[in-house]
Amino acid sequence: MSVGFVMLCHTALERAAEVARHWVERDCPVVIHVDKRVAKPVYDTLVTSLSDLGNVRFSGRYACEWGTWGIVAATQAASTILLREFPEVRHVFLASGSCLPLRPVEDLKAYLQSRPRVDFIESVTTEDVGWTVGGLNLERFTLRFPFSWRRQRRLFDSYVRVQRRLGIRRRVPAGLVPHLGSQWWCLTRQTLSAILESPDREAVDRYFRRVWIPDESYFQTMVRQFSANVESRSLTLSKFDFQGKPHIFYDDHLQLLRRSDCFVARKIWPQADKLYQNFLLGDPSGQASAEPNPGKIDRLFAKAVERRVKGRPGLYMQSRMPNENWENGRTAAPYSVFEGFSELFGNFEVWLGKIAGTRAHGHLYAPNRVEFAGGETVFNGALSDSAAMRDYAPKSFLTNLIWNTRGERQCFQFGPGDKQDISWFMAGDPNAQISVISGAWIIPLFQSNQNFSDIRRDAARLQKIEADHLSVLRSPWTKARVRIWPLAEFVENPMEPLQSIIDEISPRSLRRLTEAPQLADLKGFGQFLQNLRNQGMQPTLMGDFPAGEDPTPTASRRGRPYLVK
Repeated sequence: MSVGFVMLCHTALERAAEVARHWVERDCPVVIHVDKRVAKPVYDTLVTSLSDLGNVRFSGRYACEWGTWGIVAATQAASTILLREFPEVRHVFLASGSCLPLRPVEDLKAYLQSRPRVDFIESVTTEDVGWTVGGLNLERFTLRFPFSWRRQRRLFDSYVRVQRRLGIRRRVPAGLVPHLGSQWWCLTRQTLSAILESPDREAVDRYFRRVWIPDESYFQTMVRQFSANVESRSLTLSKFDFQGKPHIFYDDHLQLLRRSDCFVARKIWPQADKLYQNFLLGDPSGQASAEPNPGKIDRLFAKAVERRVKGRPGLYMQSRMPNENWENGRTAAPYSVFEGFSELFGNFEVWLGKIAGTRAHGHLYAPNRVEFAGGETVFNGALSDSAAMRDYAPKSFLTNLIWNTRGERQCFQFGPGDKQDISWFMAGDPNAQISVISGAWIIPLFQSNQNFSDIRRDAARLQKIEADHLSVLRSPWTKARVRIWPLAEFVENPMEPLQSIIDEISPRSLRRLTEAPQLADLKGFGQFLQNLRNQGMQPTLMGDFPAGEDPTPTASRRGRPYLVK
């Protein structure tokens, strides 16, 4: 025999028993440590299930809470038994109860046989570590951690802050250079025995008892003291997500695990019957012997992490919903916002839907109700036209609308009379195309039959709202495609801006506009603005409308506009 296994188990002991039997029946001794927190009847059942095997031993039990010394103590105890009871073992392979062998044991034996003096353990100095999560690299060696990070989080964090404030620093034992790495290793008998029999072990163990997560640093540091041939890598496939939690492998990862060419993988879902069936009982003759190369599947894990962290554009997941700006794009697809168009043109939504072939809504953020296209009361994704439901989460309303209608461009009206909570969201959305005719909101007031004092008051209120909205659209943080025309400039030549808008909405059509929407009757509009000035209200967003002159659109120029550089 050339390799023996130490197994650290705490759950799914029936699966651990299957794996232990697999190794023992292939002439590999196994020493099992079971977490002290596991109930004794469950532990006794495991012992009974393996009692027919001669090469299985059980070590003294320690409480193995994550991040504490108990895991290292359990590893030391089990390794000591393995080295003492099985002198023929040349390499000791540390595994967990959730590990699963991916390749025949004969492959592992041959691999280690050709490398009799090599220690396989990930061991990297703290300066070179890039995978730790939580901000504690070197500090895990210089501060004390007597409290459990999982059970006593408040005490843990408070004690760290106190030590930092007081400038407390522990002294690293002489001759030790702290290293970090994966917990799962495969060490030679010479190196492991030297670590366990070191004359300084008592002092070193006392120091590491107050190191945070010592199972990722104790052997990784000590191996540098005694080994002359360290390969800083693990023979166990173990992947972690962006939070530092291990990936769990399921049945549908079968081909992925085979491609890794690793000897062992963790962490396997206990109910993954297909994986256990294939790797423990399947025919291994078809597997090619190759160098373990987990990098072959790193690209898939990188994509999984990216999808987990960023998600799909415009789709808000539960895991990111409470966190502002964690989304991967605010919305899922481009959409167009028109401000002032439905006030200047009659039946503008009908005309736009016909010309551009899009879904043209009215004012989605109108105070009383959501004006869906065609007067619908319920839209895609069971979106209601209830203003109260929309206003409960106005951003979510828009993102849901765009997500539920992917593949069909959405267009809607917006103005100072609408709910303004969505302004910054749209301005910061690269998918938004916002076209504004500033001051066009005054046309309905011009056409109304209200008392002039009421008109003046409403005009002053709406002008202030639109001025604030335009300052948002002109801010340096705006990412939307924004175009703003004063009302006077737009009325003078409406066809060119309309043509540019349609070209952007439907870039493949390349059609010249032959039909324009019906322009509102603005006879007397210039005098109306002058009357507002005379009453003390200064209309500033409409552009220059001389008193006594009615705005009349000019004939559009023939040909398409060109960009001259």
